[in-house]
Amino acid sequence: MLSNPLPEEFIKGLHIIEELEAAGFEAYFVGGSVRDYLLNRPIHDVDIATSAYPEEVKQVFSQTIDVGIEHGTVLVISDYGQYEVTTFRTESTYQDFRRPDEVTFVRSLTEDLKRRDFTINALAMTKTGAIIDYFDGQIDLENKQLRAVGEPTERFYEDALRMLRGVRFASQLGFEIEAKTFEAIKKHHSLLAHVSIERTHIEWIKMMMGNYRNKGLVSFLDSNLSEMCPGFANEKQRLISLVTLEAAPIESELAVWGLVVDALELKGQSRLNFIKSWKLSNQLKIQIINVTDALTFLKTSDWDTMTLYSLSPFEVATVEHIRYLKTGVDSSIETLKRHDNLPIHSKSDLAINGRDILNYLHKEPGKWLGETLNELEEAVLCGKVANDKVALMTYIEKEKRN
Repeated sequence: MLSNPLPEEFIKGLHIIEELEAAGFEAYFVGGSVRDYLLNRPIHDVDIATSAYPEEVKQVFSQTIDVGIEHGTVLVISDYGQYEVTTFRTESTYQDFRRPDEVTFVRSLTEDLKRRDFTINALAMTKTGAIIDYFDGQIDLENKQLRAVGEPTERFYEDALRMLRGVRFASQLGFEIEAKTFEAIKKHHSLLAHVSIERTHIEWIKMMMGNYRNKGLVSFLDSNLSEMCPGFANEKQRLISLVTLEAAPIESELAVWGLVVDALELKGQSRLNFIKSWKLSNQLKIQIINVTDALTFLKTSDWDTMTLYSLSPFEVATVEHIRYLKTGVDSSIETLKRHDNLPIHSKSDLAINGRDILNYLHKEPGKWLGETLNELEEAVLCGKVANDKVALMTYIEKEKRN
């Protein structure tokens, strides 16, 4: 595979490799950044692997942080950015299918690349742009194929999360999972139970937000990985309905959960239990409830003022994005304009507050005050009274007389 001119992300990191080499060590760009470079994809994190042991790396560079030194990783801080520099390593047995019992630092690049997950991620590149490829990763890139390095079962027993990473890469890259690798995922899918829900959550969301979502989703379901995720056991028929969505990428994590909760037809306590099982944040929990309540409402009604008012602009946009993915009809511009044109967007936007009402009516605070503010809020939204101080006080007087 022909390489392209080195992009700026690598050029800025060349001095790291050059300084390590000047100190007598080997150093290479490795992993996903090399893969994405060869695929002409945007490059994010540039990782460097070296024959230097962590303490040796720290001797070469004046500014470092021990971000994962027990696994050989040192963060090097330079004028051009921050770079994770990791020592070549091998790993022992894995008792929990996620973390190695022991990490051994080595001087061999070959030994280091042998422990990586997929051939397309087991690539290294010299400072001149020469590609080092011991496992035919470039051929797999050309064939748009995901293949485990070496024996798939061994790779997945080392780290069960690699199975979910496989379907995530299928979703992001549009690649097919090689038959032997896929069969190993299917055979050993139950190992995913050993992976923390936090790590599973990250890969699942990335998979659902990939440009080739259906490739990942179908593999996720066919391999039975879905059976090991909270709330997904025995739900293949409902989840497969997500394959019928518009091909456009899902724009946010909130949209992912809104689609899933809607597909699973979760309500009430079942919905809360599902959200809790994925250990989602309180803010995201509230947003999911708001969005899925709106989706349920809109199945039998059109947007009304109070439903629009109950949502933030982001939540409104998410509801419309989900509706577009389900129907192909995009009404987001019109609906967001309606939301923006609401007379108020929260109770704090009212032209009067509780203190104004107390002073005007010469009354003591009580439950009545909150009820009055609620009435004013609804009256303004429904167009019964203008959001004006005099108009609102007049409205209160009128309601009091009645």
